[in-house]
Amino acid sequence: MAEDEAQTGRNSSLALERLRVIVDHLERAERDQLPTERELVEEIGVGRRAVRRALDVLEAEGRVWRRQGAGTFISGTRAASAGDVTRLPEMTNMFEVMEVRLLVEPALARLAAPRASAAEIARMDEIARKVASADDLDSRELWDGALHRAIATAAGNTLLLAMFDVVDRVRQDDTWRHVREALRTRGSMSLYVSQHSELVDAIGRRDPVVAERVMRKHLLSLQERLMLQTTEGHADAG
Repeated sequence: MAEDEAQTGRNSSLALERLRVIVDHLERAERDQLPTERELVEEIGVGRRAVRRALDVLEAEGRVWRRQGAGTFISGTRAASAGDVTRLPEMTNMFEVMEVRLLVEPALARLAAPRASAAEIARMDEIARKVASADDLDSRELWDGALHRAIATAAGNTLLLAMFDVVDRVRQDDTWRHVREALRTRGSMSLYVSQHSELVDAIGRRDPVVAERVMRKHLLSLQERLMLQTTEGHADAG
């Protein structure tokens, strides 16, 4: 069962990564409709469930929209592709990822507070609820990433969004899946859900100072858990 869930997680993450590339390509080609689900399943090489989960995330992010019987369409433009980052997971580590996130994401939250539209705030709230109600690790991780991306997009800064995109793609690499799983225990997820709620509330109240502070607190919680997990791993190995 655990092996099946891990495989589903890898497939969903792969589908999301490939779909982002497909959407980027279609936008550059000025095309607005994605291939059918069946075509995406064949092109990406994963199951329909993984494709649908990835499309759910892209729809929640506002990147695509779906009409029953008509297909899936691109909602609008986004930051330019960050380029090839496939080798970065081999060259860096999760501690460096957290250092960069602590530099970039609090600034994004601060900018998002005054700039986010009412629709973007409503989308953040909806995604935060999906994180809280997710009943498996794969779904929880996908929606968690979608929430952070929604905040980054609402900040309205193309360059910062591109930087976020690079870090996020490195963070979600399958090489570090076991690390991400270890960071999301039942107890820690309860804390993260509470912090997500506090963060979305601060953005909704147009409070950039609190939004920045809560995002930093949230990321520091993740960093602390990462350090603890690494220490425990070394102790077990000894």
